[in-house]
Amino acid sequence: MIKDLKPYAEYKDSGLPWLGQVPGHWTVLPAFGAFKPNKARNIGMKEKTVLSLSYGRIVIKPAEKLHGLVPESFETYQIVDPGDIVLRTTDLQNDHTSLRVGMVRDRGIITSAYLALRALTGVSPDYCFQFLNVWDSSKAIYGYGSGLRQSLDFSHFKRMPIAIPPPAEQAAIVRFLDWANARLERTIRAKRKVIALLNEQRQAIIHRAVTRGLDPSVSLKPSGIPWLGPIPGHWEIVRNMSLFAHRVESGVEGLPVLQVSLRSGITPEALDQFGRPKRLIADQTKYKRIYRQDIAYNTMRMWQGAVGVSPIDGLVSPAYVVLRPRASIFPDFYDFIFHTDIYKQQVNRQSTGIVSDRNRLYWDSFKQMANVALPASEQQAIVDFIHLETRDLITAKSSLNREIDFLREYRTRLVADVVTGKLDVREAAVRLPDEELLPDLPAADDDPDDLPIEEEPDA
Repeated sequence: MIKDLKPYAEYKDSGLPWLGQVPGHWTVLPAFGAFKPNKARNIGMKEKTVLSLSYGRIVIKPAEKLHGLVPESFETYQIVDPGDIVLRTTDLQNDHTSLRVGMVRDRGIITSAYLALRALTGVSPDYCFQFLNVWDSSKAIYGYGSGLRQSLDFSHFKRMPIAIPPPAEQAAIVRFLDWANARLERTIRAKRKVIALLNEQRQAIIHRAVTRGLDPSVSLKPSGIPWLGPIPGHWEIVRNMSLFAHRVESGVEGLPVLQVSLRSGITPEALDQFGRPKRLIADQTKYKRIYRQDIAYNTMRMWQGAVGVSPIDGLVSPAYVVLRPRASIFPDFYDFIFHTDIYKQQVNRQSTGIVSDRNRLYWDSFKQMANVALPASEQQAIVDFIHLETRDLITAKSSLNREIDFLREYRTRLVADVVTGKLDVREAAVRLPDEELLPDLPAADDDPDDLPIEEEPDA
């Protein structure tokens, strides 16, 4: 059905380079002809459900994440209703990666640092959301705003042309995109399930190798560590401080800045894990020095596996802990241990903080954690075994991730082409089957292991 879509018969200029030509019968209005800002404030604490813009979705914020806020502060928040559209309008100058537009599904309150819009009569909120989502994903939003950090308010784009189809056609576009998104989402979720199974299989291979060794006939002894269980008789239980020293050296000019990625280990920080530019600190002496074969971990995300072995000399964030392996330590072996589920669970227990998802593992806690000690030659043999046994699993996972990336790109392009009138879906929408759509869950292509930690501005 999608491949049969065709352009409209007649077009006219929209007046915007990113939007291009739009169907001739569509109405081109300034933004204030389609939206009005919603300025309802939560005075008197009329609403207590706190909402958050998270990766392009407006979600209810769990109570345990309301750290640093007292009930009185929520009076400065704005009240939003289902159908309202929220834009994160701050820091456009520096952040070109975040998803900035979300549709409200639940009545609640959200920081007044965001811009809340309400569609006017005759304009579908769902269509408006899709239009502004394309405005965001096309990066056209970054041409607006003002100030040192390029913030945006309604006055900055209220005269921006908005292409509005007739009401029946808006409904057809929304219906078609709901159907297409549901089909693509099911496909992506199915591939994610296969990836999860591949990850489980790889984890099982790694877990057995790093806790039992490679010789199935070796005699085992109690480790004395409940979460670890029996270990080979010639292995020892030691503290991490016996395996690593804490490297604390200031950065020096001229070295590359590195980051710990959940997907890729330690990589250059000029690009993030999605290949997008990142901001760097101008004064490189504020970074920490790291050497080739050192291990570094993110104090706040070590429990998720944000740890890796550095392939080169470089610099890392001052929020990282840098570990210098002691003699007879093969870093890749311990990198595998740190990525096992059982070790990440121990890291989570040893991490401290006010809120669970902001807990940090500092050197003083890490150095006291138990680990295994074994001959360096055996460490390397185990690493070689893991690489060999999991090679095909990694290849299969990479292939599936490429397929998912293609589907994500296809979906973005399809939504843009339909919402901006490059493809006519009126007849296709009429022929669509009635089928149950997926609930509004986080998108399957939003891999939580790779998403940055989003912080909201103060209200």
